[in-house]
Amino acid sequence: MTVAGTGKTSAVELEVDGRTVRISSPDRVYFSARGETKLDLARYYMSVGDGIVRALRERPCMLHRFPDGVDGQKVHQKRLPRGAPDWVQTVNIYFPRFGRTADELCVTELGSVIWAVQMSTVEFHPWNSRCADVEKPDEWRIDLDPMPEASFDAVRRVAYVAREVLDEIGAIGWPKTSGGNGLHIYVRIEPRWEFAQVRSAALAFAREVERRIPEDATTVWWRKDRDPRKVFVDYNQNARDHTIASAYSVRGNKYGTVSTPIFWDELDDALDPREFTIATVPARFAEVGDPAAGIDDAVFSLEPLLEWAEREPAES
Repeated sequence: MTVAGTGKTSAVELEVDGRTVRISSPDRVYFSARGETKLDLARYYMSVGDGIVRALRERPCMLHRFPDGVDGQKVHQKRLPRGAPDWVQTVNIYFPRFGRTADELCVTELGSVIWAVQMSTVEFHPWNSRCADVEKPDEWRIDLDPMPEASFDAVRRVAYVAREVLDEIGAIGWPKTSGGNGLHIYVRIEPRWEFAQVRSAALAFAREVERRIPEDATTVWWRKDRDPRKVFVDYNQNARDHTIASAYSVRGNKYGTVSTPIFWDELDDALDPREFTIATVPARFAEVGDPAAGIDDAVFSLEPLLEWAEREPAES
């Protein structure tokens, strides 16, 4: 429906797998670099529906909302925004630091994603555990975070070493761009261990990567103490209530870059993560599918890494 005399559409209704989701202010510009709108964002998520639902399915999810577009204020939303349809599912999470609980979004279908976009969500930040047992992660996350003077070539070199170590311990890593300058590698794990144990295993792994490529990788915790030319292997992304943007999540920058799953051999092809945006990823998804489609088929036991962790010195 168009409002007379304005040329602006007041609202549209999208059919999403049997759900009707109303998108208000569809013409509001969310990404200023190319003028993409709220409706463009919703249509992007519909185009990668299988991928985004696979990444979020049954996980508590924090929302990064931008009511005025990404050039405006960001709202970190733990609690589900008011007005959700009764078919949008949630999970009740306890936050010890605050002594409070919150009902977080728990995606089970694409309609929930598009409804969250209607509520101005741009980024989806899921937990690495499922709603059935939020205290037992089933996903180990390796976050390769380049410092300001580190090149993407350095990120690539550290990623190859990370893959080498994963191969040696019998784990399969699924890489994706971060939507920024880094890379994430995800590994499905048995949901047997608590967050502290998963973090300890991740730290042991990170230190092994650092030992093998010390010229490029670091595990130094305090940012001010890190070499600005190195890549931080961020093990703390496996701590409780620490989240990073999911696969296929758009990032809150004016270009609308996307955290995009890739094939390992794409790292050999001078890959530029800035080229993955809401304008380009739909065609890529239609052409090559989801490189992470098999992620749930390969589950790793953390036991070898926990043995490594027992031999590691205490964290500084």
